[in-house]
Amino acid sequence: MTFKAPDSLSEQIAHYLAERIIRGELKPAERIQEQKVTQALNVSRGSVREALLILERRHLVTILPRRGAHVTELDEHGVRSLCNLMGELYILLGNAVAQNWRVERDLLAFLNIQQRLTVALERQDIKVFVEESFSVMRAAYPFANNPYLEETVENLHPAMSRAYYLALDQRKAEMNDFLALFASLLEAVVARDLVRIRTVLTEYCQRSCELVLAALASA
Repeated sequence: MTFKAPDSLSEQIAHYLAERIIRGELKPAERIQEQKVTQALNVSRGSVREALLILERRHLVTILPRRGAHVTELDEHGVRSLCNLMGELYILLGNAVAQNWRVERDLLAFLNIQQRLTVALERQDIKVFVEESFSVMRAAYPFANNPYLEETVENLHPAMSRAYYLALDQRKAEMNDFLALFASLLEAVVARDLVRIRTVLTEYCQRSCELVLAALASA
């Protein structure tokens, strides 16, 4: 495998390893050996070390002195903590859109996402459905205009994707419900109803958390 610009080499390595962790190819608590990654990808050991630091910041690996990097483990406390925090971050983004949209075309990106979610539902394409669910927050970034919020969400995104990937099969049954929740969220945003936004997003995060925990218990 050969990596090239525009992303930095370490970012590309981090993305490659993150995808393997998210898909479960690298198991919880499994050690990631720098030398093996270096040889497999034909990259420098320094680039691999930098990539692992990126993954540590994104909560996919833990680096311990004299023990190296290990894939983080998923447990109930970690999942609930992540879901609760992401819920509050989603609410901040939802509020930002509600408070800052001015004309109807400002909401076009969200309507397009809604259409893509509907197509994914019709095709029962859960992977695309989950990816488009995360597209919602990225469409909200310009309204928030907060680089710290954006950075925090992006750093937590891989960990949340990993949790959702674990629950892919279980989430198939929830796709209709999520579309209904998303429609309610758009209505609340249009009405600039911040209380309703909090209610809808809290419900979504709670239900998502329970799906992940159910998948974790049956794994």
